[in-house]
Amino acid sequence: MKKMKVWVLTATRPLVLTMAFCGVTAFMTGCKKANVQENSPQSENAAQTVRSEELIRTSQSWDGVELPDYLQGRPELVAVKYEFPAGQKLGWHHHPVMNYGVLVQGELTIIGQDGKEKVVHEGEAVVEMVNTIHHGENRGTKPVILYMFYLSQDSLPLAVQHPEIPLD
Repeated sequence: MKKMKVWVLTATRPLVLTMAFCGVTAFMTGCKKANVQENSPQSENAAQTVRSEELIRTSQSWDGVELPDYLQGRPELVAVKYEFPAGQKLGWHHHPVMNYGVLVQGELTIIGQDGKEKVVHEGEAVVEMVNTIHHGENRGTKPVILYMFYLSQDSLPLAVQHPEIPLD
């Protein structure tokens, strides 16, 4: 009997989770332009064309701080759609888990407790701060629609509120 060599890909959890996040993000953002791949080489129908655009690839949050190592244990992936009316301010909070998102409508300003600001525009991806207090504001005239993706674990909160810190 002939022996077969079996190759086993022992992907680390971070690689698998990163691939899962990238897939969800590409799906949620509507698979825009760039890196065009056609379903069939003879296809001339644009409706059959699949397109993808990598929106972000980073190991830092929007303020330039390195992201922490992945959590140990079984992951829980969470996707959340947020809608913020024009003029709305979110309270001060921090995220104990890594997360990133894509803003699909409006403009969101994120303010760190140190005063740093990041304006996220329609179609842009953002990687949130981890364990750093911040808040968000919709300073625009239309509602913000934001899809966020969290790498969490069962029973961990996605955000911890800080009502003791007043908003300006």
